[in-house]
Amino acid sequence: MTPNPFLGVFFHWLGGLASGSFYVPYKGVKKWAWETYWLVGGFFSWIICPWMLASLLTHNLLGVLSQQSASTLWWTYFFGAMWGFGGLTFGLTMRYLGMSLGMGVALGYCAAFGTLIPPIFPSLFPKDAVVETIGQIARTTPGQVTLAGVAACLLGIGIAALAGLTKEREMPEAEKRKAIAEFSFTKGILVATFSGVMSACFSYALTWGKPINAASVAAGTSTLWSGLPKLCVVLLGGFTTNFVWCVLLNLKNRTGYQYFSAFLRPEHVSPKASGSDPAGPAEPGGSVATATRLGTAQLTEADLEVPMLTNYLFSALAGTTWYFQFFFYTMGETQMGQFSFASWTLHMASIIIFSTMWGWILHEWKGSSKKAHSLIAGGIATLILSTVIIGFGTWLKTGKTLHDLWNMIFG
Repeated sequence: MTPNPFLGVFFHWLGGLASGSFYVPYKGVKKWAWETYWLVGGFFSWIICPWMLASLLTHNLLGVLSQQSASTLWWTYFFGAMWGFGGLTFGLTMRYLGMSLGMGVALGYCAAFGTLIPPIFPSLFPKDAVVETIGQIARTTPGQVTLAGVAACLLGIGIAALAGLTKEREMPEAEKRKAIAEFSFTKGILVATFSGVMSACFSYALTWGKPINAASVAAGTSTLWSGLPKLCVVLLGGFTTNFVWCVLLNLKNRTGYQYFSAFLRPEHVSPKASGSDPAGPAEPGGSVATATRLGTAQLTEADLEVPMLTNYLFSALAGTTWYFQFFFYTMGETQMGQFSFASWTLHMASIIIFSTMWGWILHEWKGSSKKAHSLIAGGIATLILSTVIIGFGTWLKTGKTLHDLWNMIFG
């Protein structure tokens, strides 16, 4: 199949939309602790959806996986598990730096390391998994254009982070303490570095899993779906890390009963009647509010009743939406040809673009100054431009010319 880089960029945008939107259904979860709804959603994200869709859309899934060497399966799984640590510590980044600055710093590290490490250190990955080294990429015009797109993406992330920092500095002191009660730049940078570097391990897992792509195509799978089998292995690693942590929190906080009980125990009633921040693992410590704030004598049956069906439905919807970011990622990766290394950059850019758009829709930027609005608009515009530049660089790699591009767009 001939790569179509602009179709690849579109698929990466869809993946970014899914990633930037998955937390919205969690807002509908009521009276569950973070560890409870995160694990329920995780079963759909990391187990049910990957295996179900790979079984439906690819050929001989189990046979393809059984053909792989132990090293391919192990390192694909291992880096998936390491990515899990990055996701869990992402919440601490938000705690110490705030949402906007923390996300910008962590995703900046994640984009840089996830994109550039494979072509810089190809010997760390299976033979032929990294098509070109960074030196080979930089010696060609298409490669230079693509690297310029990667640089533009990192610049856009930096501008978005600056916009977030400006917004947070403009907040009233009382609101700032409420939003970032434990602000610590030093701690935040250290945690963001760890979180970003570990989250980039997902990119390494996908690179290690490329032999699985080839085996799936050989078994008769369409190239477009050939990345789905490796997601089963990568996400099994991520599930392991998150499962262990959530179960430990269930035991520590005595919240394991919530999976099956239609009523909340009085000691777990929160004044907000909800588990935690819905935007993913923002509370990896799984703190549980106690009913002493309300007074147990004032609690009614309605206060303790849990909407079990809607909690499971919203968690399933959130988990499924989360999975689709990598469902579309693997589709986009197949369209990027020899510059598939840039897929990770496109993914990070798309996440920030769509998560920021959700922030606008939910009025998170309401009351911010013109400077903050100008910065975030400039950051988003730079990120969008970076995806176009990367798509164009990959287009040039196919041997096409500007004249061909003009004809494709305008006929």
